[in-house]
Amino acid sequence: MNAVLGGFATLLAVIAVGWVTGRTGVLGAGAAEMLSRLSYYVATPALLLLTLADADPSALLSTTLVATAGSAVLCALLYSVVVYWWRRPKAAQLATGALSTSYVNAGNLGVAIAVYVLGDASYVAPVLLFQVLVLAPIGLTVLASGSSETSPRRLLTQPLRTPVVIGCAIGLALSMLDWRPPELVLRPIELLAGLAVPAALLAYGTSLHGSPRPATGSQAGPIWLAVGLKTIAQPAMAFGLGSAVQLSGTALLAVTVTSALPTAQNVFVYATSHGQDTELARDVILLTTMLSIPVLAGIAVLLG
Repeated sequence: MNAVLGGFATLLAVIAVGWVTGRTGVLGAGAAEMLSRLSYYVATPALLLLTLADADPSALLSTTLVATAGSAVLCALLYSVVVYWWRRPKAAQLATGALSTSYVNAGNLGVAIAVYVLGDASYVAPVLLFQVLVLAPIGLTVLASGSSETSPRRLLTQPLRTPVVIGCAIGLALSMLDWRPPELVLRPIELLAGLAVPAALLAYGTSLHGSPRPATGSQAGPIWLAVGLKTIAQPAMAFGLGSAVQLSGTALLAVTVTSALPTAQNVFVYATSHGQDTELARDVILLTTMLSIPVLAGIAVLLG
């Protein structure tokens, strides 16, 4: 249990540092946006390149992905249908909420929880690959559609010009070719990749300073809908889908646990970089991070 609590504590500590920098103003005005752009355009592509270069693409074909990917897609679609019927927002605005209900923190937090609960960090690989190769490109393309300068041609070619997608494509190519670049090339990429998580967490923490109490404004309804879907519905759907494809034991526990992880900070970075519903992303991340602790503990007790 110490590994799980340690994973949450690490995230919250860096977010707290970001809040302090926002309160003191040491990074100046617009620090949250600057840090988000640094993470989005520079560090995250480098991190994903390295991650996929060392990954096994066959993990995308595993049976467990039916449950993890299926639950993510179902929650994103359910959120989109309900909120569109309720508020009629544009597609780009829906994208932030849809990602908030489906894009889990499968990185450092996911690894810590997988090691503690499942005894093997490799269980997060399928969902991580699905997110960076499928969810992120689709979500970023829809987010980009909200720009007034986006023409149909630019929208269709958006994935080819998105830093995150480019990083994923290069990493996947390296993995499929089974080729490792020389250390002289890898070292600066590794250095930049090390910025991705801290920059995203600091950007998120900085944005919390001066923000109203979570889920209190006009977006309260969509925020709580996203939180409920992410915290309760997604792991429940993953369990149901996993059972339907005959998963059992540790495999069923794995898909349920990974689907119960809180919303990733990447969603805030993506929303900020495209100027779409940053408040919703910020509040959903905060609330799901807090609520996922008892949910994960309960799943471990019931299925472990």
